[in-house]
Amino acid sequence: MGATLRALRALVLLLGFYLLSLVLLAALAGVDVLVFGWGHGPLTAKVGFVTVLLAIPVVRGMLMLRTPKGEDPPGLPVTDADEPRLWALVRELAAAAGTRAPDRILLTGEVNASVSEEPRLLGLLPGPRRLTLGVPLLIGLTEAQLRSVLAHEYGHFTGGDTRLSALVVRGRVQIGRVIGQFRAKADGKVAADRARQERASAKRVAKGRKAKEIDTTGVGATYRTMARIYTAYGKLYLRASLSTARGQEYAADLTAARIAGRDATASALREIPDLSASHDFYLDSYATLGLRARLLPPRGEFFGGFGRLLAAREPEPAKPRAELPEMPVGPYDSHPPIADRVRRIEALPADGRADEARGAALTLLTDPERTLGALEDAVLLDELLACPRAAGWEELLNASMAAGLSATQTPLHRALTAYTGRPATLSALLDVIDDGRLWRLAERLPLSEVAAAAKGRAFREFVRPVLLRSLRTMVLAEFSACSLLSWEFSWTGPATVRLPGGDTGTGDAGPEADLDAALQAAVADHPDTGRLRALLPSAVQNV
Repeated sequence: MGATLRALRALVLLLGFYLLSLVLLAALAGVDVLVFGWGHGPLTAKVGFVTVLLAIPVVRGMLMLRTPKGEDPPGLPVTDADEPRLWALVRELAAAAGTRAPDRILLTGEVNASVSEEPRLLGLLPGPRRLTLGVPLLIGLTEAQLRSVLAHEYGHFTGGDTRLSALVVRGRVQIGRVIGQFRAKADGKVAADRARQERASAKRVAKGRKAKEIDTTGVGATYRTMARIYTAYGKLYLRASLSTARGQEYAADLTAARIAGRDATASALREIPDLSASHDFYLDSYATLGLRARLLPPRGEFFGGFGRLLAAREPEPAKPRAELPEMPVGPYDSHPPIADRVRRIEALPADGRADEARGAALTLLTDPERTLGALEDAVLLDELLACPRAAGWEELLNASMAAGLSATQTPLHRALTAYTGRPATLSALLDVIDDGRLWRLAERLPLSEVAAAAKGRAFREFVRPVLLRSLRTMVLAEFSACSLLSWEFSWTGPATVRLPGGDTGTGDAGPEADLDAALQAAVADHPDTGRLRALLPSAVQNV
């Protein structure tokens, strides 16, 4: 479907909203005329009042003449003077696509790239353009792959997609606004009626009578009916506009393949889903690691550490992905499945451009460390930026684990507090064990029905794993509180504990083996805390 036909369809869909609104207003006016024809009275006034209330959201939606302008996402604007190489690439690709280059580049912290335009006269006249580019793409893609991503976005400019989006967005916003107003009115009616019934019930109870059950069935039904009418049209609107968007993605992919090469385009499409998943993992497990200790990574590392993770876990980041995610297409999906897009690109004839621009895209930035630091200032919340910075990832990990251990409340903590009526400390626990009361304490643990019903050795076998895990946590917390514990940081796997004595917990002997043996002895059928006390700081060695 060409740009002209798409523009015509977008206009027809938008006009359909106004037509639907006019029909509903005419229907409401018809009800008024019919009722007033029967005569005047309380019913006539009530009907007139209701129809006016129903007409107000419709009229408001129709009179929203301006398309709401979306605010810029959090990001770092960069000028030609800031990043000349990036801007040169952007202009080069725009010229190759046969379109006007963006007026602004905004770097963000997301795994995404997009283009937008603020046209005039509902898309009939062009307007300022913006390229939004996620720094994780610069970190995780080669320059050739980034060229294909940018060329894809310029394909939307070439096809007029960004200018037509004004029409589409306007219709979506107006329909959504009307639906929201009707639902809010209905919810308000329900809340008011519920409050009225609750007051009436309170009065009945005060008089010694039985309270009536609260029932708001049917309240606000007229408003909800109006909302359902617009919702039905909204679904039609979305299906029609988003099906067009999927065709636009295919066309933009072909533009990318023509400009950046078939192989670079296919490999970028394969890479981005995994890059997005890796970035989510990085944010959860590394970038925000120190938040519970109120610490941030070193400056520039909140985003820059993502590159370290990729380098450690994927020595060949440019290697094509072997498997493609197969995802069903929903009626409201704006993008086709990645697998389908890749197959279409890889079916194109070879163009001999497989070895172009294999270097890291991040080198397009003049000073990556400075830019990554400036991006943190632009994107992170002020309360985060107020946190001190760790000197390195090791310090960040140690502070985070220490804060976590000090705040941890295991099932054994809670059981010990309930059993003794005092704060749960390791010293108090060892005293309980030495007094021969461990298994009575264990009865306070949260247990399954089978475990709770077990007796003797069977009961001990059920609860021993929970006791071991909780006791180990309490011991590590004691080491940490005495600054005797540290952790081995790794980009390739979970953090490993370093116990006093220098062992990292990976061998068969040393502090880790001694601790395991001591823990086992403390929760044996005949518990013995001697070995564990010998390993602990002097503050808890003695009874």
